[in-house]
Amino acid sequence: MANEEVILLDFWPSMFGMRLRIALAEKEIKYEHKEEDLRNKSPLLLQMNPIHKKIPVLIHKGKPICESIIAVEYIEEVWKDKAPNLLPSDPYDRAQARFWADYIDKKLYDFGRKLWTTKGEEQEAAKKDFIECLKVLEGSLGDKPYFGGESFGFVDIALIGYYSWFYAYETFGNFSTEAECPKFVAWAKRCMQRESVAKSLPDQPKVLEFVKVLRQKFGLE
Repeated sequence: MANEEVILLDFWPSMFGMRLRIALAEKEIKYEHKEEDLRNKSPLLLQMNPIHKKIPVLIHKGKPICESIIAVEYIEEVWKDKAPNLLPSDPYDRAQARFWADYIDKKLYDFGRKLWTTKGEEQEAAKKDFIECLKVLEGSLGDKPYFGGESFGFVDIALIGYYSWFYAYETFGNFSTEAECPKFVAWAKRCMQRESVAKSLPDQPKVLEFVKVLRQKFGLE
């Protein structure tokens, strides 16, 4: 393994893997992308993430960095001399960025998952929670182009991967994000204009097909 070798263990529909694809693309870091089959995990994945056995895993100089948000911070710290800066320089602003990334991980994933894994009242409650969560995020965004201000950064990277799942969320939850949260959608479209994002996110219809297969497996279809 070459000294500077960077490997990403990933799975294409993972919004967590997308964070690392975007961060590495923003910093223009060359890396080897290894797609995992999560039903048949590779020995490398089990060796590099023995605790959670999950993707994504960033491997740098033979050492693993697990958990996507931690890995994005690692990329910023190791390659801080490479533009752009993914985290703000001010300690308070950094703390705020970490707060919102944490909020996204604690709230959005579960609410989004419930939109396609539940039915009836439970699904209606999930839809309400999901839209409420987006409105809270819109409040944090305010009138800024990006969450950190004028430039694309840490919170944008933490959040934008979810956007590839929105067609699936909307299809099964039966709602329109654009109607409910137009500011959020405008932000997402702005992010999608960045090459690092556009190349890192799968097409929304492809994710929808993936979710349909999962729903069949779970006996929901």
